[in-house]
Amino acid sequence: MPGSFSPLASARLKYQPRMPGLLKALPKLQAVGLKNKVKTDPGVRPFFSQLADSELVEFKRGRQIPGRPLKVGVFFSGGQAPGGHNVVSGLFDALKKIHPQAQLVGFLGGPSGLVEGKTKAVVAPALKFYRNQGGFDFLGSGRTKIETEEQLEAALACVRRLDLDGLVVVGGDDSNTNAALMAEYFLKHKAKTKVVGIPKTIDGDLRSFWIENSFGFDTATKVYSELIGNIAKDALSAKKYYHFIKLMGRSASHVTLECALKTQVNFAFIAEEIRDRKLSLKELIDGLCRKIEKRIRHGKNYGVVLIPEGLIEFIPEVKRLIGELNRILASDSSFLKVETPDSAAVQMEKIQPLLSASSRLCFQQMPRLIQTQLLCDRDPHGNVQVSQIETEKLIMELVFSQMKARGLKFKAQAHFLGYEGRSALPTNFDADYCYSLGFLAAALIQAGKTGYMAALKGLKKFTGAWQPFGVPLVSLMKLEERKGQKKPVVQKALVDLKGRDFQLFCRRRLKWENADDYLCPGPIQF
Repeated sequence: MPGSFSPLASARLKYQPRMPGLLKALPKLQAVGLKNKVKTDPGVRPFFSQLADSELVEFKRGRQIPGRPLKVGVFFSGGQAPGGHNVVSGLFDALKKIHPQAQLVGFLGGPSGLVEGKTKAVVAPALKFYRNQGGFDFLGSGRTKIETEEQLEAALACVRRLDLDGLVVVGGDDSNTNAALMAEYFLKHKAKTKVVGIPKTIDGDLRSFWIENSFGFDTATKVYSELIGNIAKDALSAKKYYHFIKLMGRSASHVTLECALKTQVNFAFIAEEIRDRKLSLKELIDGLCRKIEKRIRHGKNYGVVLIPEGLIEFIPEVKRLIGELNRILASDSSFLKVETPDSAAVQMEKIQPLLSASSRLCFQQMPRLIQTQLLCDRDPHGNVQVSQIETEKLIMELVFSQMKARGLKFKAQAHFLGYEGRSALPTNFDADYCYSLGFLAAALIQAGKTGYMAALKGLKKFTGAWQPFGVPLVSLMKLEERKGQKKPVVQKALVDLKGRDFQLFCRRRLKWENADDYLCPGPIQF
């Protein structure tokens, strides 16, 4: 049981999530395969001999068939996202609706709990304190990848030992890639356990034609927008600071775009647009400085700038620099000893001659703080950890230098909104969405489907009209290079520059640049 509850958290415990009308008829649901609605990429097919021809699955009402008591496992994988506990709640309630003697087993600490066999029984008295609550603390989470032969063997041994009918993986693109690998492996070894994935990530980049959105995105963007609105109101009140705010989104700018539309701040970088226009770092900064100078000339020495977390990887010369650094750092183990700013300074002199002329110039243009982070913050393989680079401070410092050169007074503050949104109390949408996804996962397992992602279409309609589907995980996959090898992975979805949201942003941003048209959404979660 978690600690004390605030009045709001207590009230949320009483909220009853709404569901699609079709899922309410769970004991009568029949799965129907839809041929030729999805296909597996030719490059992916050789990796999935068992799953390659999986069909899209929809559900229809039929006559009630006596259910049998299913035993299902579940774990959270990757970073937290609001609504995860409702996936477990929906799954638990659905299994009990199929048969009162059904069992749900939670794996502790994420995928490693499956590999190591660390479990807890999910029972109603304990689960009731987690309904409609944020976080993943009921089971915990982790970032272990189940992909090696040893890990897959351990997972297979565990599901057989526990005699599981199904396994539900709550995670993002990498986690659902691992779910597909497990489903394929279990089938090859004639295990009865069916594997179902749930689309989770606040970044909003787990999307396709059939997957309209991942859970957690709605809540996180509303939490961030409340904070951005507060900062914008402060900027308008004090009239002395530019606020540079970095937001979650390592691989895509969905969060930044959504928050920009919700708050109408002065400037927001969309990384996909920058890559499409092939803007250099200098061009990016020059353009922003011209716009800021125009505001200053009109007596507005304040404003708000939104920056997606992964921005620098979308700038061509910075991406080349990071690629070269990764190769250099991986080829010489002595660089792995760089742990402090002092040792980084020594290594700067050693590394720069190894860079190409263009990358050396790019590196030299970086503020010392960013140079140090490029050398110090690396993963176990020696690669630069881009998510740890303080991009907001990089942009802020480069703008400051230009403003100083132009003889203009300029003050700025840097912020990073990240963890603030990952474990918030879920919005009604995410509470409903996650509960429905849990119910749907049970329906897929009952129907004997494996290697599927639970999906709901029509999310912009009222909840009762949402349409449940099962989407083959292999249909969401493409080949990508990982550690020098081509591997099948669930694709990330970038911001569609021709899409409705980005086009709306384009039509309005010029007005926002010059005006103070800020929106302060406040606590809009519920």
